Amino acid sequence: MEQERLIETATRIFAELGYDGASLQMIAEAAGDDIHSVRQVAETKAELYRQVMQRAHTAEDEAMQDAVAHFTPDRQGIKLLADAFLDFFASHPQALALWQHGWMGDAADVTGVDVFYVQPRSTQIADKIRDRVPPDVDPDYLVWSVMWCVYGFLNTGAVHQHGELPHRHTPSSAPRRTDTHSFQAFLHVMIDRMFASSP
Repeated sequence: MEQERLIETATRIFAELGYDGASLQMIAEAAGDDIHSVRQVAETKAELYRQVMQRAHTAEDEAMQDAVAHFTPDRQGIKLLADAFLDFFASHPQALALWQHGWMGDAADVTGVDVFYVQPRSTQIADKIRDRVPPDVDPDYLVWSVMWCVYGFLNTGAVHQHGELPHRHTPSSAPRRTDTHSFQAFLHVMIDRMFASSP
């Protein structure tokens, strides 16, 4: 079996159903192959899931590479990272869905696929801006607030004053461009407020 095709199929199935809701047999059938061929690539569902999550993490790292390389410990640097983060997950709904399942308790028995992918970068960024934000702003919460806002927007959208229902972001769809632009503008304002009275 072609490994790339299997990983792509498994990514789609895990994004739609979660780890707990999928099986190797289901993935094999969706890929048009049999379970024995699947086991040549991954012996267990947990092993296949780790490969899928590692692939998603690598794709995110590559998308963030330029923003991380040009990061400066100030509001512009955080905006650059926030924009790259938003762009990646807005254009990779399956990656967002994979993480969303995990935060809801999916794949609880699979070790090594949780905060360890995210924590090193968030901690590193928070440490770099620690002396650049006002004393009443916790830099760890600032970094995570940006991430939480992006996840929340892409997952549920927002109901505005005129009562429009949010555009639901699913593993196979992306948010409307106008919504993304208005949310991005808000995100920049939020970051500016958090850096108020700082350089």
